[in-house]
Amino acid sequence: MRHLIDITDFTVEEINRILDLGDSMIADPAAYRTCLSGRILATLFFEPSTRTRLSFESAMLSLGGSVLGFSSADSSSASKGESLTDTIRTVSCYADIIAMRHPKEGAPMAGSMKSLVPIINAGDGGHNHPTQTLTDLMTIRREKKRLDHMVVGLCGDLKFGRTVHSLIGAMSRYEGISFVLISPPELKVPAYITKELADKGIPFREVETMEEVMPELDVLYMTRVQRERFFNEADYIRLKDTYILDPDKLRTAKADLSIMHPLPRVNEISTKVDDDPRAVYFKQVRNGRFVRMALIKTLLEDMA
Repeated sequence: MRHLIDITDFTVEEINRILDLGDSMIADPAAYRTCLSGRILATLFFEPSTRTRLSFESAMLSLGGSVLGFSSADSSSASKGESLTDTIRTVSCYADIIAMRHPKEGAPMAGSMKSLVPIINAGDGGHNHPTQTLTDLMTIRREKKRLDHMVVGLCGDLKFGRTVHSLIGAMSRYEGISFVLISPPELKVPAYITKELADKGIPFREVETMEEVMPELDVLYMTRVQRERFFNEADYIRLKDTYILDPDKLRTAKADLSIMHPLPRVNEISTKVDDDPRAVYFKQVRNGRFVRMALIKTLLEDMA
């Protein structure tokens, strides 16, 4: 039995196979319409979500399976004081696979130790979001036709941004990748991540403005400043509008730049950018459904 808690749980070869299967599902979704008939996915979301939860549910339904679960801790027995591990032990008696989001870092790992079925980490606090990373990798590969030899800019909340942390971990395993980390000093990438990049000899730079690096980027990954991660409302208000991508800032960008965002967007990307052919964040949403289809099928069948 395999779980997906961290993107590095899978080798590069395994990731590439999942992406290949996702591409096949995009090309011919009808061929997979009943492949998981009779199987059940449980979505345990202890933290609010729109795209990730619905993406998992859509993925399972598209494979002929069924879905059960809850969309907030308040609607589960956690509100009565039930422990996480007891919830996982119980739900794993009802389902064949579990997708779990939790506000506490490490919760999916703790759950996987007691689960009778595969656990997929659908986001744990500010730590990891491996299925968003699979979505991002699929989007980059479909847009750029490769996952190597490019400059990846990550902009915004790089301290609490679990999507950023997972993407750095994944893309740093591909050849010829360099990172440009764009953030205010208060929201820099955690030191353990930059130390790991330095130890592996992977090029990266930390800067405070996107304009100074825009011409060199192949991918620009925008993120929102996450209100829910701040303890101090004043700090959030001070930092929330630090970066706003608009057409003027894109004047010096490459013609084939891919502009990405894990969503939800607040105001860090102007709606005027939406019609730019380089904006691929809504393509990301669609890709997320198919790559989660590929992941669920892989965990239930190919890795069983």
